[in-house]
Amino acid sequence: MHPSFIKARIFATLALIILTLSFTFPMIAFHGTLNKIHEDKADEISPLAIKVWNFYNQGRYKSTTTPEEAHNDLEQMIEHSAEIGVASLPIWSCSLEAPNYPKKAFPEGIPVYFHFDGFSGEVHEMNTINHYVGMDPMWRGGQLEREIGIYALLGLSLIMVFFILFNKKILTYFMIIPASLPVLFIADYSYWLYWFGHNLHDWGAFKIKPFMPTVFGDGKIAQFTTHSYPTIGFYMLVAIGLLSLLAFLAKSKAMKETNQN
Repeated sequence: MHPSFIKARIFATLALIILTLSFTFPMIAFHGTLNKIHEDKADEISPLAIKVWNFYNQGRYKSTTTPEEAHNDLEQMIEHSAEIGVASLPIWSCSLEAPNYPKKAFPEGIPVYFHFDGFSGEVHEMNTINHYVGMDPMWRGGQLEREIGIYALLGLSLIMVFFILFNKKILTYFMIIPASLPVLFIADYSYWLYWFGHNLHDWGAFKIKPFMPTVFGDGKIAQFTTHSYPTIGFYMLVAIGLLSLLAFLAKSKAMKETNQN
């Protein structure tokens, strides 16, 4: 076998493992759990969903109102009516700072984390702040993306598996999709920021002109200072993208040199 075929399989396998552990598995295991919590059906939550949430939430941000002993225990979080986010790795973070949120009480400001399948962090408080400037609650954005997220990632996983098992040119080109994940996420995230900033309502207590929220870096909205930066999930997307690109290039080279199609 051509050495580049072997390299392509190794790169694709590593990308598939990262995709599965970072996003696909926790999304599948936790799917529907938040709905059960909101519907007071906590007794129907599977033990797997609880274990997965507890594991993936180690060291993650929890609301300042959440008792410390409940931070990494989903059952206690439910018992304390704490704000619960999804289990998959967060991809991007956005936080707000303002004089009415003193640093001592809110050392990280009011942070929210964006995931493929939902949100985590101070989601309720962020929506309250957004309401003051006439902005829709966050759940209004990316509804389709969250609905099809699991199926899209399962489809990408299947593409990677076929890429690893078969040497077909069409499957090789399909690897461009996972290679583009970081760019696709930023494009989608930027679009929704623009949509929120340009669809303000008159019921906001503060009247501000339509604006483009900061995608990357620090910004200013009314009296709020904003911080928008990638987090661990985005770096995993970058790793998946680079490995997928290397797999694509390696297999393209091997197929060209062995005259396969």
